[in-house]
Amino acid sequence: MVIPEDVARRAEVLHQTLRYHAYRYYVLDAPEVSDAVYDALFNELKALETQYPELATPDSPTQRVGGALRQEFRRVRHPRPMLSLSNAFSPEELRNWRQRLWKLLPPESQVSYVVEPKIDGLTVVLHYENGHLSLGATRGDGEVGEDITANLRTVHQLPLVIPVRAGVGLPPARLVVRGEAYVAVDDFHAYNAEQQAKEERTYANPRNFAAGSLRQLDPKITAQRPIRLWVYQVVLQEGGTMPTNQWEALAYLRDLGFPVNPANKRFPDDRFAELIEYCLAWEKERHQLPYEADGLVIKVDDFAQQELLGAVAKDPRWAIAYKYPAEEAVTKLLDIVVSVGRTGVLTPKAILEPVHVGGVIVRNATLHNADYIAEKDIRIGDTVVVLRAGEVIPRVVRPLTEMRTGDEQVWKMPDRCPVCGGPVLRLPGEVAYYCMNISCPAQLIRSVEHFASREAMDIRGLGGKQAVLFVEKGLVHDVADIFYLRAEDLLALEGYQEKRVNNLLSAIAVAKERPLYRLITALQMKFVGPTTAQLLVQHYPSVEKLQHVTQEELEAIPGIGPKVASSVVGWFQEPRNLEVLRKLVAAGVRMAETEARTATTSGTSVAGLTFVLTGTLPHLTRSQAKALIVKHGGRVTENVSRKTDYVVVGEAPGSKARKAEELGIPMIAEAGLLALLGESLS
Repeated sequence: MVIPEDVARRAEVLHQTLRYHAYRYYVLDAPEVSDAVYDALFNELKALETQYPELATPDSPTQRVGGALRQEFRRVRHPRPMLSLSNAFSPEELRNWRQRLWKLLPPESQVSYVVEPKIDGLTVVLHYENGHLSLGATRGDGEVGEDITANLRTVHQLPLVIPVRAGVGLPPARLVVRGEAYVAVDDFHAYNAEQQAKEERTYANPRNFAAGSLRQLDPKITAQRPIRLWVYQVVLQEGGTMPTNQWEALAYLRDLGFPVNPANKRFPDDRFAELIEYCLAWEKERHQLPYEADGLVIKVDDFAQQELLGAVAKDPRWAIAYKYPAEEAVTKLLDIVVSVGRTGVLTPKAILEPVHVGGVIVRNATLHNADYIAEKDIRIGDTVVVLRAGEVIPRVVRPLTEMRTGDEQVWKMPDRCPVCGGPVLRLPGEVAYYCMNISCPAQLIRSVEHFASREAMDIRGLGGKQAVLFVEKGLVHDVADIFYLRAEDLLALEGYQEKRVNNLLSAIAVAKERPLYRLITALQMKFVGPTTAQLLVQHYPSVEKLQHVTQEELEAIPGIGPKVASSVVGWFQEPRNLEVLRKLVAAGVRMAETEARTATTSGTSVAGLTFVLTGTLPHLTRSQAKALIVKHGGRVTENVSRKTDYVVVGEAPGSKARKAEELGIPMIAEAGLLALLGESLS
């Protein structure tokens, strides 16, 4: 069969990538990807080799168990191959596995299955001579492991001597067992916390902590680590009565004094449906365990049937690992597209080759922002790791740069809005990019809602529902259209009777005379709220004057920083925003402040004073109180300090009132504030 060039190239990239990550995992105990990511790459290669058998060369990662051995440890050949397991990810795959078994077993066979937790740790092979531990080794490549006897002797759960026990008798002359060394989750987090406090190395996960601890060259270091052990297989036995099945073997190992997991269960074949239900239920239960387990291992119980079934390559036919949906997966990043939110923020989104993650098919994922893409060096065409933890929106975690072919494309944020074509601006100190067009369809509903809100133009009867309705019906294409709504158009809408229409049109007419700072607030310049708007109006009491101010001039105003200045200047540079202003002028909306009002806001007795607000005021909202203070030349800060002149106290004040009392700072109520400002509630 002719192998397509792109398939051969992909297989070679997978070979190199899997070898690299196997070396990081097995030799260095310092993985760069999760097991789920490695499995995904491994399964992709396996699928290619199934389709094109010529790719399955002897040195393929699919033909090997484990990885390279560390040179510092003595080599140990296992008495039998330490095989790994094939995986099932669904009940259907478990049923298919069972059907394959029955095709190889005699029809009259009585079959049972033992289900054991699949512990996420380091496989160890333990040799005993006349009941004494003589050798302990890692699995290594499945045929040859590493002699780590000295380190294993420090594991408290591991019996160094098998005692003579009543009902069991003398231990076998020779016994080889297999188990899993692991670290409990709480112990892992406690160790990492201690290491972080000392600014020393931490481990990525409990499995690698266990592996790294047992492969230390100094056993004294291993002795300080909280290694635990489960034993689950009799590999070889000489002498004594040999168990005939796995269930008996587990009981035998427990009687000999080995730690055996109590969560093991046994199911006869006629209860296979119950076995599947147990696997499904255990997915949630495993998160309550004190150790990490990424699935369950299902084994044919009878040893004679195991021998009959045999193995394929490195996988025994008589056992399978039921693994739960991975929260991470690997797929191709096909494209990066940009969506525009209701506040004008541009958000990049990954378009992916469909992939199963966390039990669902994922076709797109978040990329957060442009800085995240640049920092991670994520490119179009990359093979990427996708994470979906729980119900969280999937996100791209990182690219697998080791799998790049050179065809990948660097991405950058567009300089024009993909919805309206308006200019895109990134403000100083911000990670977000914004569309500056107030009439952009993507943000129009939000713009209308904000324009009519209480802190802006305060148009009674025009809220979120009305904004949606007017935009969807085509009555409003920009915020200025609010002032051009006609009675006959509104009366045609469901639920709009004459009284309601008249009330709304009256509220719109009143809004035309709102103070200028309210209009500036309503125009939705980024980072310009009522307080900042009043500060701007104090210095530039008309829209025309504000329109022609430079960024440097704005930054010279105390309280106006680069971010606000850039936003204001950028807003006036968008032609469609200027068109909205022209329509507002034509509608008769106030575009300048009177000299009398401007003088009032800058020459009162509180000019230059600093206020702090705490508690709930009886009549004013927090934003209204702030606006009044700023209107009269004062400033509002969040924290009480010796520079604070007044603390305005409402109902249920917090620690700010106590701090003011400690510092001897005057505290006034809402009425005192209004008297100080010369304002009233009317």
